Amino acid sequence: MKKALLIIDVQNDYFAGGKCELVHPDEALNTIKRLLRSFRAENLPVFYVQHLSDSNANFFIPETLGSCIHDSITPLESEKIIVKNYPNSFYKTDLQKELSDAGITDLVICGMMTHMCVDTTVRAAKDYGYHVTLLSDTCAAKDLNWNGSVLSADTVHNVYMASLNEKFADVMTSEEYYNMYTK
Repeated sequence: MKKALLIIDVQNDYFAGGKCELVHPDEALNTIKRLLRSFRAENLPVFYVQHLSDSNANFFIPETLGSCIHDSITPLESEKIIVKNYPNSFYKTDLQKELSDAGITDLVICGMMTHMCVDTTVRAAKDYGYHVTLLSDTCAAKDLNWNGSVLSADTVHNVYMASLNEKFADVMTSEEYYNMYTK
C-alpha cells in the first residue's frame, strides 16, 4: 500500500469574494491544512488538482486570482499540480500516469465542490482501482436549485457523502481518519 493525498480545486473563487462562493469553505480549508501538515510530516506524496475553465466561464478563468490555489496550502516544489478542464480529475489529464508512476494504490481525497469535482473524481478513482478514503469535513458544497426548491449545501453535501460511502470510498471525518491511520 502506498498512500497519497489528493487535494481537489481548493481555489480562491470558492471563498468569500470569489466568483462561485461555497458554503463553509473556510472550515473545510482549515481541516485540509491540518491534513496536509500530517501528510508532509510523514513524507507522503501530495497531489493538487487545479481547475482552469475557458474564457467564457464564470469562474476559474486562467490567469486570474480566482483560479489560483488558496495561498494557505501553497504546493511545495516536490508536490505535483495537475491542471484539469473538466470535473473528473483523471479526464484528459496526466493524473493517472503520475499516480501510477509513483506507485500509489490508496488515495485520501479532499476538496471542492462536493457535488461536482469531488464526486466525479472519487468515482473515477474507484474505476481505476484505487482504494479511496474521502474525508467529509474537508469538502464544501453550495446551495442548489432544483425543481423550484433550494437544496441547502448541507443537504447536498450529506447526500453525496452517503451515496459515495462504501460503494466508491470509505467516507469518514478527519478525526475518524486520524484515529484509524495515524501514529
